[in-house]
Amino acid sequence: GRVVLILDIPALTRVDKELHYIPAKIVEEVVEEEKPAAKTIMVVDDSITVRKVTARLLKRQGMEVITAKDGVDAVAQLQEHIPDLMLLDVEMPRMDGYELATQIRNTSEWTHIPIIMITSRTGTKHRDRAEKIGIDRYLGKPFNETELLENINALLNERAFQG
Repeated sequence: GRVVLILDIPALTRVDKELHYIPAKIVEEVVEEEKPAAKTIMVVDDSITVRKVTARLLKRQGMEVITAKDGVDAVAQLQEHIPDLMLLDVEMPRMDGYELATQIRNTSEWTHIPIIMITSRTGTKHRDRAEKIGIDRYLGKPFNETELLENINALLNERAFQG
């Protein structure tokens, strides 16, 4: 999630071979042309179909996507890549969505990650349990694509505004 300035040195040296430094004007132009970094979303669901469909939807919106087949897989991936937001299913083998969310909320490096739980379990007791863990949003399956994207964008904008 960091912005890195990459300069094409051969192109810059061709601009004026007599210069032994990079003119400030050229550096400013390069900085102005940088695009904001794409947001990374981790999709955690034991259904390969749900992972693929959701990943396709998010990629069409210009987002980067990391997928995990269950909570154990997600924890392993979190060691390498910390996403800007996570989408979690509840019912998964090895480590379910509640256990994963609890681990995320109790790990200082991950506690800031917004979590949207997407599940077929839409009962009050399931929502209450998710709320106690600290889930940011709770959506039922099958999810409405527009509603999902609105929730993702709202959470990403909240986090950007907060800091």
